[in-house]
Amino acid sequence: MLLFTCFYIFMARIIDVSFGTVRTVLIVRDKKIPAGIIAFFEVFIWFLVAREALNTEIDSWLIPVFYAGGYATGTLLGSYISSNFLDGLIGVQVIVKKTKVSKLMTEIREKGFGVSMVDLKNDYEGEKKAMLFIQLNKKSLKNLTKVIRQLDPDAFVVINETKYVQNGLIK
Repeated sequence: MLLFTCFYIFMARIIDVSFGTVRTVLIVRDKKIPAGIIAFFEVFIWFLVAREALNTEIDSWLIPVFYAGGYATGTLLGSYISSNFLDGLIGVQVIVKKTKVSKLMTEIREKGFGVSMVDLKNDYEGEKKAMLFIQLNKKSLKNLTKVIRQLDPDAFVVINETKYVQNGLIK
């Protein structure tokens, strides 16, 4: 009975915490309806598990260990799901030497990405540089970073999640 209870608590915590992690990502991305639906099931499962863990007649230190282990595992699984299965927009800024910008922009556009450029002033190093702005779907990031690494392995790349984009070209 103890092992069944511990396993039940562990698995249920994985599910409810994974839901919570995914829900948080959806809220940040302004997806309120799916986040609300997930929240219902998350709290429903949590309530059942917490009740079981606190009201069981079994007195064992294994119950809190499995409860905490399920929480930690659910956090990892939810993060994995959010990173690999939830689509989203990202913004990429690339700082390159001015001598490499033309070739890099041409190649990026040939791969189907929209790119804009701003000239930068860098008095410290005395070199002329440019910043490229690219917005794309998260799924396409590997293709873009491959192009950048091939043409300029020294490029400074910053990647951020984007909440909203209006107009422009998104691959």
